[in-house]
Amino acid sequence: MEKTRRVNGWDFEYNDLGYGDQFYECRGDVVYDDYHDPQPEPSLWQACCDLARDLEKEGYNVDVNHSEKGWVEVTILNNNN
Repeated sequence: MEKTRRVNGWDFEYNDLGYGDQFYECRGDVVYDDYHDPQPEPSLWQACCDLARDLEKEGYNVDVNHSEKGWVEVTILNNNN
């Protein structure tokens, strides 16, 4: 896996914590929806989804999610390569 991947101007860092815990992550600003729930920046979320799609094309099974602090993450669920 590449240490970093640049997608739509955002740099995602690869982390391998062992025991199958592998993911790319990136942090942006926090924005709030109409219900005042924290969300990632729209352009960062789009980049996260684009990275997930790219990884799926490469044969990986992935999941995307975000936290309340502006982080987005593409988790690699298995490694078929």
